[in-house]
This record gives sequence, structure tokens and C-alpha cells, in this order.
Amino acid sequence: MVTTPIVFAPAIDFAEVRAEFELPGDFPDDALAEARLATDRYADAREDRTDLPFVTIDPPGSMDLDQALHLERTAHGFVLHYAIADVYALVEPGGALDAETHSRGQTYYLPDGSIPLHPRELSEGTASLLPGEIRPAVVWRIETDERAEPVAVQVRRALIRSVARFDYAGVQHDADRGTLHPSIAALPDFGRLREDAALRRGAIELRLPTQDVVAHGDGWKLQIEPRTAADDWNSQVSLLTGMCAAQLMIDARVGLLRTLPPADPEAVAALRRTAGSLGVRWPADLGVGAFLAGLDANAPETLVLMSEAPRLLRGASYTAFDGELPSSTLHGAIGAPYAHVTAPLRRLSDRYATEVFLAVSAGGPVPAPVREELATLPRIMSSTDSLAGKVDRACIDLTEAVVLGPRVGEIFEATVLKEATDRRDAEVFVAAETVIGPCGGAPEEGRTVPVRLTLADPRARKIRFDHER
Repeated sequence: MVTTPIVFAPAIDFAEVRAEFELPGDFPDDALAEARLATDRYADAREDRTDLPFVTIDPPGSMDLDQALHLERTAHGFVLHYAIADVYALVEPGGALDAETHSRGQTYYLPDGSIPLHPRELSEGTASLLPGEIRPAVVWRIETDERAEPVAVQVRRALIRSVARFDYAGVQHDADRGTLHPSIAALPDFGRLREDAALRRGAIELRLPTQDVVAHGDGWKLQIEPRTAADDWNSQVSLLTGMCAAQLMIDARVGLLRTLPPADPEAVAALRRTAGSLGVRWPADLGVGAFLAGLDANAPETLVLMSEAPRLLRGASYTAFDGELPSSTLHGAIGAPYAHVTAPLRRLSDRYATEVFLAVSAGGPVPAPVREELATLPRIMSSTDSLAGKVDRACIDLTEAVVLGPRVGEIFEATVLKEATDRRDAEVFVAAETVIGPCGGAPEEGRTVPVRLTLADPRARKIRFDHER
């Protein structure tokens, strides 16, 4: 008999994760002092764009607001104004805060709080694009045609003022009711057109169930991270901006790209074989991105295919260049060159990439200190990306083991994501508990089967199921 889910877990201490991975603690006093006294070094060179009613869209409760947008429809397409927090203007190069952010690389997110890249006085205060506050920003103006393809791009330092903050669920609710704020009334159409453009480029989007640990009363629970169409529309704004930034840097032959090789043909062939074994039709002339986008999100076969799809996209890296273009400028998942530029409060690389395209778009040279930093950033970002992934996985593993600890011996219904091999157990997804874990026995891939929980060890952060025949 399949049990009724109980997903709540009281009192999980994530301090052990912080200690194990030696995550940063408090900021040094001199770095804090610089953050508290930070002033805009480019105050005299800014345009006043406080006339534009920018709005922000972020997860509920977020205070480190990197981006604000204003989107309008025109007779020939759209005009997007996208404001990005101007962190470079507030962090003194070579200072104590600059050094500390280089050692951190990015913000780390744990269920019980973040470890920010910048002191909160800056990242959630003077640099954050909070509503009602005049803030220094880098403002993109991207003009598009009727298919939302860019035709003209400008980038300027400016002063902006956000007039409202929204979260994704609220934007989706307003879109469904037809009551979106005027500044984003065109976002659904724009987002859908950009999604169409992604399919034309051969972009590959993976839609795996994303586990998340969230507060629940006095404890914690696991859930599938909710994702709305509004999330996707908003992400298309950032993707377009990153693609435009990449092209500017490629044209200038200097910059920092986020690169990823094209999908491995052998991995595509293996995914086709899996689709065939599951009885999922994949026309020979349909590209892998379009195939994945067309799958039924609720079908167990889709979970299996999406769990195998990450094999298509391996080898992501940060690629710096100055003078000579790299052998590949492509981001295979996006289907175009791409650069991280829209999250400078949370990611060090974006601060410097922004300075590159500001200089390039103004027709001037990239400042020497920025050029010198470019070569150091791939190592910093790759190592901190890896660390962030390990921290996230450790928090989920710990929560899974605590949540399931009292339930060893119980039987659950699970979808088999991967069959067992000589080198590894099968992998199953227990939807009722939002858990993905190893499973002994030989359950058939794509099937929904009963499994018994045989291990849940919080100290080792491990769980295990066995197939009940």
C-alpha cells in the first residue's frame, strides 16, 4: 500500500554544510566600511531615465534586485529598456571590498539564508533596484522587429527609479486576468516570440523536476520549484540581453563569454534510442530542442527523457578573449553566443563583462584594469559555480534524509528515471515526497513501480530505495 506523504522536517541545521565547504563568513571590517560609504564614481556622466516606469520581477522576499525592465510594443515590434544594477560604479577597484568579492565569486544560497557576494548594505541597499529609489544603473535599449529579433542596441549609464516590484506568481496571475502593469503588458507576447526564436536557433531547454528546500512553519520541506510561464517570459529578457552583449564583445574581439559545446551527436542518438524504447515518437526531421519542448510535462516518459538530456550539454565554461576569438563562441543550449551580464550583485563576472560592452558600445577602449581582470574570471567563476552546485546538492541530500528518516521500511510509488547498470543503481523519482534517489533491484526505465525505503541517514546525507516486486 502506498503511504500518504508527510514532507515536513523540523529543525535542520545547515551550519554543517557551511563548515564542510568552508563557505565565507562575515565580511571584513574594511570591506564593510567601503560598502557603507560607497558612492557613484560615474554620477556626473549619467543620463536621467527616471521618466521610465521600470518594474522588477523576482522571487518573493528578494532584496538583491539586479534587474528592472520596461517593455513597450511599437508599430514594428518592441522596445525593451533593461536596467542592470551598476555595481562597478560602487565598488572601488583594488579596494578591500573588491578583494573580498574576488575571493567569494558569487552569492551562495542555502535554505536558511544566503551568503552574499557583497555586503547587504550594498546588495540589498544602495545598489539594489528597490522600488521608489533612484539608483545608478546600466540601461540597455534593445529595439526589435515584429518577431522580437533585435535590430538596434544601445547601452548607457543612467539613473533609474523602479515604480513597482512583482514576483513570478503575481505576474502570472495578472497575465491570466489581463491586468498586467503597463510596463510589462507586452511581456507575454514578447516572451512567446522569443521562445519561438529559441526553437529556430535550435536551443535546448531541460525541464527536469527541480528540487528545492523551503521553510515550512518551524521546519523545512522539499518541493518541486514552482515555475510559471511568467518565469520563462522574464528569462527571455535576460537571455536576449546576454546574447546582445556577447555579440558586442565578439565584434570588438574582447570579452567574457559563457560557452557550451553543441549537443554531442552520440548523446542525441542515445536519447533517440531511449525515446524509441519508451514508445515516444520522435520524427527524424525534428531537432532535439523542438522534441524536448514538445513533450508532455506530466508524462513519466518525459521525466525519463529529461533526466537523460543533461548528457547532451556537457563542457560549460567561461571563455575570456582579447584580440583573438576563441575557437568556439557558442552556447549550445541557447543556440547562440551568450554572456552573463544581468546579475552583477550576485555574480562577479557580470561586473566586468558590463564594463567591456559599455566601453565597446561607446566606441572607446576597454579600460586596462578591466582587460587585466578578464583572464582571471574563468577560474574564479568555474570554481565557485562548482562549489555552489555542491552546496545546493548537500542541502537537498540532508533534507531528504531528515524528511525520510522516520519512514524507513515504508513503500512509495516511484517513476524509474534510469535503469541500473553494472556501475550504478537505478534512479527513481518519488513525486509525493519530491525525492530523487538510488534504487536497488532492476526496475524498468519509464515504469511507475512500488519501492521500499531502506536507508535514510542524515549524518551521511544518503537515502536508498529497493524495488518491491
